[in-house]
Amino acid sequence: MNQTRIVAIIPSRLESSRLPRKALTDICGLPMIVHVFKRCEFAKSLDEVFVATDSDEIRKIVEQHGGKVLMTSSYHKNGTERIAEAAESVDGDIIVNVQGDEALVMPEHIDAAINALIEDENIKVSILVNSFSKRNSPSDIKVVLDLHGNVMYLSRSDIPSNTRTKNAPLLKAYHVLAFRKEFLMQYANWEETYLEKIEYHEHLRILERGHKIKAVKVDSQGISIDTELDLIEVKYLMEKDPYYRAILDIA
Repeated sequence: MNQTRIVAIIPSRLESSRLPRKALTDICGLPMIVHVFKRCEFAKSLDEVFVATDSDEIRKIVEQHGGKVLMTSSYHKNGTERIAEAAESVDGDIIVNVQGDEALVMPEHIDAAINALIEDENIKVSILVNSFSKRNSPSDIKVVLDLHGNVMYLSRSDIPSNTRTKNAPLLKAYHVLAFRKEFLMQYANWEETYLEKIEYHEHLRILERGHKIKAVKVDSQGISIDTELDLIEVKYLMEKDPYYRAILDIA
């Protein structure tokens, strides 16, 4: 039996409305995008790691730190479309989307997202989720699941509602998704969907077309950097992070 080939692709762009040039912002001595791809390289399941970008400035920084880059169009609406373009030229059966602002992504969590597809050939895409307690935080995508661990909905609002049940537990999307390559290619050919446009979240396109996203729960302090406050918190956590020193040694 042929071995499954697994590749991570990190979508990264320079423009960011809330935190300009965040891909290259310094976090404890290294640009954010360098932290992300270096941490991916520690994941045991991955055969190769690429950064997908339309920015020559990002390309130069990544290559200076020993990373591999795939240049893409500037016209993609989201990161999933960007990695789909990059994946066309990649030899891989499973493509893992690791968002470029997950500076604290844990390699073992990447492996967990991949294992969901390895263990069940019927799963087309998986996403990491973790417990979350912050309320009224529209930059964080909240998730609710069905009884089988599949995503029912994703929202920038707090779901489930806190109106009748106070302090209802929340789950947050931790933006690492493992796709079967053929399913990722299908996604790239679909038009944006109604709820995707309302919530401004690309993975609703999958649910609205009737497909399932398997959720993989992990225990994580990971923060998707979207604001200055996120950046401050990540810098604080980075100093204590077990992979940080190892990355400094090889960066």
